[in-house]
Amino acid sequence: MKSYRFQVRAILAGLLLLAAIPARTQEPADGPKPIFRDALIDKLVGEWRLRRRIRERDVENTVSADWVLNHQFLRMHMKDVAEPPEYEALVYIGYRHAEQRYVVHWLDGYGGKFSAIGYGKRVGDTIAFVFQYDDGPFYNTFSWDARAETWTFTMEATGKDGKRELFAVDTLRRD
Repeated sequence: MKSYRFQVRAILAGLLLLAAIPARTQEPADGPKPIFRDALIDKLVGEWRLRRRIRERDVENTVSADWVLNHQFLRMHMKDVAEPPEYEALVYIGYRHAEQRYVVHWLDGYGGKFSAIGYGKRVGDTIAFVFQYDDGPFYNTFSWDARAETWTFTMEATGKDGKRELFAVDTLRRD
């Protein structure tokens, strides 16, 4: 009887050990190996003309977008066409696999105080990013129009009353 119990315990211990091995060899959700592949974000790759409607005036930017850093981020370089440029930004869009949400790092000529990290969730062909600033959240919603093959970035600030107020609208068309 002792021999039978020992055999059963040994078999169970072996099965538990085998069950634990795949958990240790699985790739982490985030890191250098799980590459960020996203069919929607991939539609941003290339050269664009950006028309921004901001405070009752129109400005024009060029946008160049490509994959960088081991295909972990899509980098967008936005630059005003005016010389010298009135606005320039580097935007890095990535994905936090474990949290199933996008991350965006927005750096521009306004400097470190206004650089920001936003997070977003995708619904259909839209990603709504939220940036937390000292004076309240700022929203930037990226929307892809497949028929027109254009992007729209709708930016909204939080007013003193706590409601969203339109800040600017960007429309991107292929260059």
